[in-house]
Amino acid sequence: MAAERGSAFLLKIGDGATPPAFSTIVGLRTTQLAINSDTVVITNKGSGGWRELLSNAGFRSVSLSGAGVFNGSAAEARVKANALSGTIDLYQATFESGDSMTGKFLITRLDYAGDFNNERSYTIALESSGNVVTA
Repeated sequence: MAAERGSAFLLKIGDGATPPAFSTIVGLRTTQLAINSDTVVITNKGSGGWRELLSNAGFRSVSLSGAGVFNGSAAEARVKANALSGTIDLYQATFESGDSMTGKFLITRLDYAGDFNNERSYTIALESSGNVVTA
């Protein structure tokens, strides 16, 4: 697998249409993705002292986060509206290889910060709600 640039890891938000068009949430300088999996332990007396897990059990989730400079784009306005209303919306993470992960996410944190004579910045955290599809 070839190395990929971090600047090509983009976080996008859907426009609510069918089929959806995605707009990049601009201004993000850093992005992060985590795939989480809960386990179901089925260890028993016959396990020989080793922990055993049940495949395809428990739950899986995806966490997305980013930080960047606020620039007032339409995508950022939609993100802010979703955060304020608690709306679950369609988001997509894309990578330099052309791969992507698409699913519904809830914004769990949106922070704005600014210093005198400096840019306004923000951080965002999202948690998946339902199936996340890779392409």
